[in-house]
Amino acid sequence: MIKNSSEAYGWVSIALHWITAVTVVGLFALGLWMMSLDYYDTWYKKGPDLHRSIGVLLVLLVIFRLVWRLVNPKPADLPTHKKWEKVSAHIAHWLFYILIILMFPTGYFITTAEGQSLYVFDWFAIPSSITGVDLMADISGEIHEIIAFTIIGLAVVHALGALKHHFLDKDSTLKRMLGFSSKSTSE
Repeated sequence: MIKNSSEAYGWVSIALHWITAVTVVGLFALGLWMMSLDYYDTWYKKGPDLHRSIGVLLVLLVIFRLVWRLVNPKPADLPTHKKWEKVSAHIAHWLFYILIILMFPTGYFITTAEGQSLYVFDWFAIPSSITGVDLMADISGEIHEIIAFTIIGLAVVHALGALKHHFLDKDSTLKRMLGFSSKSTSE
């Protein structure tokens, strides 16, 4: 099933979820690793180029994911979910969208602060729009890092919540996001 139903996520939603998750973790790991590179390392320029390009594609993917979510509503919450779980999951999902999208302008301003364009895999360039602002790259870099650690912290809590549902509550929350039908699992 491609689209979501009232009981299960469709393959598009599942794929978007896991591609986003793996990409976010990969970009975070790449960003941490890049901070350890010295000027003479062969990845000193390649690492940031790859990070920026994948980051732009991730933002485009998240925008598509938001549109998909708006036109293809998520399945109903399981009856075993408590109100606080529903509210916190809703807040966490929207925080993910907001924070990932906010990563773009901060990364963009780090890259374009001196007037250079942001190149995406040499497919296209996003030109610089604001230059000459003192410490723009440094301030944007600090904000970018804070948002990155916030996203990873939120992802850890999100994953722990999924594991809680699976192992403690023994409901189908995690199984639904892995593509297993909720009808074949306990709710």
